[in-house]
Amino acid sequence: MALPVFKTGEAEYLGLAGSIPVRLRQSRPIGGRVQDRDPRRSLPRTDAVLADPRLESAASHLGRARVKRAVTEQLQALRTDVVSAGAGTDAASVVDAVLRGLPDGATSLQRVINATGVVLHTNLGRAPLSPAAVQALATAAGYVDVEFDLTDGSRARRGRGTLAALRAQVPDAEAVHVVNNGAAALVLATLALAAGREVVVSRGEMVEIGDGFRLPDLITATGARLREVGTTNRVTLDDYAAAVGPDTGCVLKVHPSNFRIEGFTRSVDVLDLATLGVPVVADIGSGLLYPDSLLPGEPDVTSALRAGAAVVTCSGDKLLGGPQAGLVFGTADVVEAMRRHPLARALRVDKLTLAALEATVDGPPSPTHRALHADPDDLRGRCERLAADLADLAEIGAEVVRSDGVVGGGGAPGVTLTGWAVALPESYAAALRSGRPPIVGRVERGRCLLDLRCVDSADDEAVAAAVRAVGAGGV
Repeated sequence: MALPVFKTGEAEYLGLAGSIPVRLRQSRPIGGRVQDRDPRRSLPRTDAVLADPRLESAASHLGRARVKRAVTEQLQALRTDVVSAGAGTDAASVVDAVLRGLPDGATSLQRVINATGVVLHTNLGRAPLSPAAVQALATAAGYVDVEFDLTDGSRARRGRGTLAALRAQVPDAEAVHVVNNGAAALVLATLALAAGREVVVSRGEMVEIGDGFRLPDLITATGARLREVGTTNRVTLDDYAAAVGPDTGCVLKVHPSNFRIEGFTRSVDVLDLATLGVPVVADIGSGLLYPDSLLPGEPDVTSALRAGAAVVTCSGDKLLGGPQAGLVFGTADVVEAMRRHPLARALRVDKLTLAALEATVDGPPSPTHRALHADPDDLRGRCERLAADLADLAEIGAEVVRSDGVVGGGGAPGVTLTGWAVALPESYAAALRSGRPPIVGRVERGRCLLDLRCVDSADDEAVAAAVRAVGAGGV
């Protein structure tokens, strides 16, 4: 809100009564004329600023509307903040300020260097895509044969290459399907098997999957009725058997991936549930396609199918290391029923997801895989080189410390990933987050830790430069 202007003698001031006013101008005769010193009068016109070649270049890749909006906002800020206006009201200064505030690309999302040690950081977008997947996205951005047979010019099966790649990775699946996220995969399975019927599930598996979304609400939203069995910490096969009846649509087995119950516990695995005579839906969550010795307690698609699950659902942007997607593996009849369900159209993925997913499954190891399996000795060597590069900044006392990373993304709770980090003063955490690109570290015990597990080695020099820039700023 603009402050009022008042006059005292020949001078004008901006401010409220009782406050310290800002002097706007002083009118005094010079050769019979009144001299106006209000700095706001020297602000350039919007069209004059937009004519600057630097802004014309920015408009070519950001869009003229975005650049014009930035110019308008900058000029308005100068009009309402007289003190700042006096610091640079010429066109060149305005352009400089606008350019500093414009994003690098046409999206408001910013590339972030993840130095937290959390591999699947939900707030940072979970799995980063591999270069192969990024290239696939670029290909899919144009016209592609997503539903077109180039041989005879007829309509083709949507995403057939992606489906074939998934089948090749999980031969035990008779059929596969892809929807837009893991929750959607579970919803579609419930609709196909148990709409208007009962879903039998253990009380200990009534999980909340994030951001307040609870599994019971998700299931009942499909029109199915929940039949809970057992207690929070213990459930037996007899509990399930007693609940199964003519109105049972399926038995649901949920992997509680974001928490762990220890002590006096008991659960029933898919192998035993498959003996009950009704379809078993196994929601394994994290998207591990086959066993990984690094994650011995994490369920995988192949093992669940071999144990007798009719359907296995999981996410594509977690341990698989691909784009956000819900993956469905199972028997041909159940997967086809899901694919033909009317809601399947609303849950389908676009060509970009199909392309990135296929490249992730068929391509080289993903960044997620490399981060999970990073060699601790290699991480220590990189941290030591970074600390040595910062050794001349004695005031920050950069040192190499042990740092246990985690899987994140609701996967493998309790599993720690042995590694190392460079410790800096705690104040560096906020300063590094405000850089370009932002570097997000972990604050622990009064220090900012830069864990390089999820940082591409090609970015090590950029991290060092960012730390130096913060130090030069006197943080």
